[in-house]
Amino acid sequence: MEAVRASAAWVASRSSHVTVDLQEIEKVVDQIQGDVPKVEWDYEGIHYFDNGPLTVQYLFVLDALNFCFWPDKDLSYDHLASGLKSALEKDKNALDSDRLQNYTGPQLRQLLNWPRPLPIEEERVRLLHEVGQELKRSFGGQAANLVKSAGNSAATLIELITRHFPGFRDHSLYKGHQVFLYKRAQIFVADLWGAFKGQNYGEFHDINSITIFADYIVPAVLRELGVLKYGSNLSCSIDSNSEIVPGSEEEVEIRACSIYAVEKMRDLISKKFGKQLLSIDIDLWLWSCGVQNMALSHHRTLSIYY
Repeated sequence: MEAVRASAAWVASRSSHVTVDLQEIEKVVDQIQGDVPKVEWDYEGIHYFDNGPLTVQYLFVLDALNFCFWPDKDLSYDHLASGLKSALEKDKNALDSDRLQNYTGPQLRQLLNWPRPLPIEEERVRLLHEVGQELKRSFGGQAANLVKSAGNSAATLIELITRHFPGFRDHSLYKGHQVFLYKRAQIFVADLWGAFKGQNYGEFHDINSITIFADYIVPAVLRELGVLKYGSNLSCSIDSNSEIVPGSEEEVEIRACSIYAVEKMRDLISKKFGKQLLSIDIDLWLWSCGVQNMALSHHRTLSIYY
């Protein structure tokens, strides 16, 4: 996604709260010898997969809801993925577009087998309704038809998603400049590619155009590695678990500089070792490192985008 790469680089070149340390990137690249440990999609066994259109529907709903777990210390992405999986195993029609348009907060909790209100629950319900309505209106109710209409292009699929589904428009304004980050739209493409192993609904001729998915965990790992350096005020805010305002300079810089740093990492790996790594593989590696080290301090922003 050139719009994501370009705007991330624009932010990184003007960032005042976050710095990308190119020397530390080189140290990391040399340490891993230009390769990252291969992390398989669904290595935890938490996702629904039947090798068909229902898997696509599952993944699209999953990624529509894949944001902001941290206000509830017991809730995680695993609960969301496995909850939707269990719901589908009990009722194959649980994620039909007609049903998605009518879920209430309590019904969503029941679907996920979660005992109390979800973080930003009203927004999650609103996004379910949006997905159901637009899938029904434009794609015959099927996320698989949305994917087919992209013609095996990851970039085209992201453009279609962000055009038809406002809840995926992960945009920010930074110093008067529009910034595109598209975490959830891009991760849907990555989930398709990983689940279907690059075939069928997961076949994209431009999969290398995808960037990493700027969330809470990956920036925390990059900070731990020394690749991202935060100013003293931002460091204090994060380490004290203070909330960072969505759309603030600090928040946009954390996410954009994470994308920029990994792009520089990819470029250096290519230059020094002649290896063409996908951002998806680097993201999976960084994310898996992060979820295994829950002591990492991450920034806290109430956002529907990640």
